[in-house]
Amino acid sequence: MTSPSPGRTLPETERTRHRRLREQGSLDRAALDAVLAAGFLCHLGVLVDGSPMVVPTVYGADGSTLYFHGSAASRSLIASPGASVCVTVTHVDGLVLARSVFEHGVNYRSAMVFGTPRQVTDPEEKLAGLRCLTEQAAPGQWDYARRPSRKELAATALLALPLDEASVKIRTGPPDDGDGADAELGLWAGVLPLHTAWGSLEPDPALPADLAPPAHLADRAASPAGRPGPGAAV
Repeated sequence: MTSPSPGRTLPETERTRHRRLREQGSLDRAALDAVLAAGFLCHLGVLVDGSPMVVPTVYGADGSTLYFHGSAASRSLIASPGASVCVTVTHVDGLVLARSVFEHGVNYRSAMVFGTPRQVTDPEEKLAGLRCLTEQAAPGQWDYARRPSRKELAATALLALPLDEASVKIRTGPPDDGDGADAELGLWAGVLPLHTAWGSLEPDPALPADLAPPAHLADRAASPAGRPGPGAAV
């Protein structure tokens, strides 16, 4: 298991204990922060009307809290305060192609956050949470676009989940069968990296022809879509 940073460890609970592939697990809080900072899309697992539902939604993390929203899930959680959820963030960095199908795998960075979210009702915190969420996805956009009106703010359900209970797993490197019997098969093995990049900006057809995009979007276009993690360079 990855060695934790002094004073910055995640608590090990029944829900976060690594029972399989323990060597890929990490108790380092910095590892959790890095996985969350590298993305903006999460999957929220929650019970809706008694049935499990996994909802994709955008999120923002400020170091202590995960902010997110999702229409169906938000309504269910607001109606059932105290309900527990699981939020998952995963980044795929490559396919691990071994000599045998059994040893194939994926290089990835993943975090699972557990807890009981609360609805954000304080107007100042709601604005701060929405800013966190917006800036996570598109840095610079909060100060560029129009802010939410009171009516829009009232119609938006924002949920906050503390980053107190989480599980992190990371896999990097080549296949694990390089020193086994299959190494004698004479088959190619290695990693097929996966890199994600932003494309060129596509302006709204309704825009005036001479209206240029703001610098924060122009600079980000055609750049990597996320901050590279430890598995991205294999």
